[in-house]
Formats: sequence, structure tokens, C-alpha cells
Amino acid sequence: MFTKYNSQHPGRSRFRRVIAWTAGAVFSLGLTGQALAAATCENPDALTFAIIPTEETVAELQLYKPVTDRMAELTGKKIQFFMPTSYASVVEGMLSGFVHVGVLGPYTYVIANEKDPNIEVFATYAKRPGHLQEEGPGYRGVLVTKKGSKFTTIESLKGAVLGLTDPGSTSGNLMPRVVFSETVGTDLDKYFGKVVYTGSHELSTVAVHQDKVDAAFVATHRFDNVINKGEAKLSDFNVLWKSDPIPQDPFVYRNTLCDDIKKKIEDTFLGLKDQPGAKKFLDNVKSNTFVRMKSEDYNIIRALKKAKDERKKNSG
Repeated sequence: MFTKYNSQHPGRSRFRRVIAWTAGAVFSLGLTGQALAAATCENPDALTFAIIPTEETVAELQLYKPVTDRMAELTGKKIQFFMPTSYASVVEGMLSGFVHVGVLGPYTYVIANEKDPNIEVFATYAKRPGHLQEEGPGYRGVLVTKKGSKFTTIESLKGAVLGLTDPGSTSGNLMPRVVFSETVGTDLDKYFGKVVYTGSHELSTVAVHQDKVDAAFVATHRFDNVINKGEAKLSDFNVLWKSDPIPQDPFVYRNTLCDDIKKKIEDTFLGLKDQPGAKKFLDNVKSNTFVRMKSEDYNIIRALKKAKDERKKNSG
């Protein structure tokens, strides 16, 4: 039998209490979920910023000052600049959570991102054309020798002394060991008489110029730095080999930072072109602007790393 449900029905008040409790619980859970989400993101009092080492890391601190000042202004955080000794030390800092924002080499980024996907690229700079550097957000690895030496062909370098940059370098180690090794048909350590690490692309370039090594693999934009500083001339070198284009150094942050902090870090770099005070920094990196980058943009490096790892496994 159908019974009409009216306002005086004894179940009415119970129904209202159930609805009120349910709505309150849902609302409370929603707030709790938001609070938990906010609580799980990182919101440090200070942000630590680190770069991969170059020839003059101390000078880099001053060059980056307009950038760190802008980041401090936008984020409202104190910015601490970390002076690294190697590519690996920047990665270690990011993996531990000590470093929040950093500049890595492409290969170093792939290694770091593989170990911790929370290390995420957000931008790089688009380069102006230079002596060997082409315009855009990419560069090449080049094999250089000193003009006037006997090393004028790849074949002439068999048994020579080769300078590499750093084990974590893309164009100064990974690309030569994977791609160039295929060109000569054997491992670098077998083709060259001796292989040494110099510590930076600029130091490798100078080492060739000063006859400390017979040849070196360097990044085009870092090679240009030496020429621009007057430490050598373009005409002092032979270029015996060039790689395919490589994406520029990734600017990265820890993805566990709170969203508003990440957005302001992105705005710091992507908006630098509109900041008159940052012109000196952009001029130093020979760029007019930063461009947004995604992790997928570095898949070419992942393919190289995979090939290197497989080759090492098979040779072992």
C-alpha cells in the first residue's frame, strides 16, 4: 500500500539528519583531501638552486644574480646558490631533496629523471647563432683538433690523446662513446691511445689549443665561449666531426614542490626576456629567450643511453 510522505512523518527528521551528516562528511572529506594534497607538496622556506660546473663557476654566481633575484621576488623565498664540483653532485643534491631547482646536462637529466621522475624539466634557452653554435634550443657535439697539427682527419687520430668533458656530459662523453664509436667501428678507449676527462667543455677546448690533448669532443655553444673570451680563435681549430642536434641544457625542478611555487619558477625563466635586468645573463648564454620543454624532448638522449648501456652489458 502506497503511503504519502508528508512533513509530519516520523522518518522525515531522520532523513534530514542522514542527508545533513552525509553532506557534512563529503564536505569534510573534500577539505581533508585538499589539506592532504597541500601537506604533501614541498613548501620550503628557501629554494636551493644549482648549476652544472663550467670553467668559472664563481663568475656564474654573479651572472645568475638577476635570475635568482627574480626567482626570490616571484616565489617570496630566499634563494640559495649551490656551487657544485661535478655533474653528479648536482644530481645527488636533487635526489636528496637538498637542491630544488637546477641546470643539468641532457644526459645527466635523463639519468636523474630515471632515478627519480620527480626531477622534471620545464625549460631551456633558445641559442643565438654563434661561431659553431646554430640558432635554436639545440646544439651539437663536435670533435676538434688544433690547426697546424698532424691531426687533420679522423683516421689520423688513431692512438692520439683524447679529451672528454665529464662522465655525465652528453656531447662530451655519451655522444662520442655511442655515436662516434660507431663511426670508427670500435670503443673510444681502443681507438685512442689515451682518454682523459678535463672537467668542462671550455677546459677541453683550451687543452686542445695548448697541446695538452690532441683532440676533444665539446659542445658548440661551450666552444664558442672560449672564442668569445679571446682565449683562442675559430681559425685555430679543425672540426673533424659533428653530431646530430642535441636539446640544450634542461632547467629542472623537483616536481614535489607546491604547484604555485613551480609556476613561479617557470615564470622566472620563461619571462626573463621581458626583464631588462636579465639582459646580461641572456647575453652571457647567447640567448634571447627561454622556451618551455617537456621530458619527451629528451628521448633522443634516452635512446643514446640505452644503446650505451646495452653495449656495456654485451661487452661485459
